[in-house]
Amino acid sequence: MLLTSDVALVDGAVRERFALRIENGAIVAAGARADLAQPGEAVVDLGRRAMLPGTINAHNHSFQSLLRGFGDDLPFLEWRDKALYRFSPRLGREGVYTGALFAFAEMALHGVTTVCDFFYINDGGNDNARAVIAAARALGMRIVLARCFYDWDGAPKSYRESVVQAHNNYLQLHNEFAGARDVLVCPAPHSLHGASEEMIRAGADAARRTGTRWHIHLAEEKYQVDDAHKKYGVTPLRAIDQMGLLGDDMVAVHGCWFDAGERALLAERGAKLAYNPNSNMFLGDGVTDVVDLVARGVRVALGTDGGCSNSRVSVFDEMRACALLQKVARALAGAPDAGQAIDAESCFAMGTAWGGEVLGLPIGRLAVGQRADVCFVDLDDPSLWPWIGGQTLAKNIVYALSARAVSDVFVEGEAVVRDRALVKVALGDVRARVDALTADWRRD
Repeated sequence: MLLTSDVALVDGAVRERFALRIENGAIVAAGARADLAQPGEAVVDLGRRAMLPGTINAHNHSFQSLLRGFGDDLPFLEWRDKALYRFSPRLGREGVYTGALFAFAEMALHGVTTVCDFFYINDGGNDNARAVIAAARALGMRIVLARCFYDWDGAPKSYRESVVQAHNNYLQLHNEFAGARDVLVCPAPHSLHGASEEMIRAGADAARRTGTRWHIHLAEEKYQVDDAHKKYGVTPLRAIDQMGLLGDDMVAVHGCWFDAGERALLAERGAKLAYNPNSNMFLGDGVTDVVDLVARGVRVALGTDGGCSNSRVSVFDEMRACALLQKVARALAGAPDAGQAIDAESCFAMGTAWGGEVLGLPIGRLAVGQRADVCFVDLDDPSLWPWIGGQTLAKNIVYALSARAVSDVFVEGEAVVRDRALVKVALGDVRARVDALTADWRRD
């Protein structure tokens, strides 16, 4: 199949009448349509739409979309107790499936083709995690299931496992989906406060046994830095390094309170970062110094975090937030060139190509050898005007793009969204499931 449109954004450059040849879900040729077209070949021509790599949501908690609005404007610990801990234990497998279907459907409509779901309502087994994977597959999306390792006794029972349970359950789930093109299962020790040192070691060990990355929340809130000092005698990233676990297979999530030495250490060890600018602002967490991290060579991806700690699930939104927040943070620090702290092209890369690198998958670029995950935006939408031959396309996608402009989404070369509508699942059915599940929920 040949997939083509009038305009494409390829590694930051605008290309006209660009086409991809797709075979078995992979891009096998890329270039000018006139050079690739073959007689009798199936062609999907999207015309006046810009072809982009599908966006990559590098950090999410899908079930939390069900809690949107329930913990807004509360201090972090109140948000956790009054929304997260109050409602999540009620879900069960069907509730988890509904939450994931809801979150992923909305993401797909916003141009997300891959999501990393950091999932911790494991309830002692893998049925709930399988439900999350089933929801992604029902919609046609690609998923990285970051299966949580969690043993803090202050959390709900459904989150907690023994070290042996977590390790064995992870290996079982990983092996179950080994070789799948649309699913990758990796371990995710929750955090320094949510997982004991033994549990963190078990998660890192599981990753190394199975050849995957491992994810962990670090230094999201200032109190977590203080807690790390009390528990380990050092700051959060140094605690991981002190355990001998910090390496190029680790993905740190958040890092709002990494100091300069920790940022240098992250770069030195080759570790990665999943940055969640809107969530960090929403909860009043702080500002990750992404400008410094990128300058040091750290690969940074973008995540939306959970739907009740952001309220939006668009990676395009995260691109814009990343750019603007980094500029204002530099201004507050007294930098004379704050407005040039980071450019739109770098933020676009974080949500596409760099996201693929952080997750360790061949996704995020319109190039031979990549999986055929593609998003299209409507050039006739006013958020992309004025049109001056594509000179401002990357800038406008990051700073101006409206969600209504996202028109079509393909994963593995298969349509997931066409003409702004889900292809494989009816949105009305998703809403009916959400309404039925939350009918008796109340904020107070």
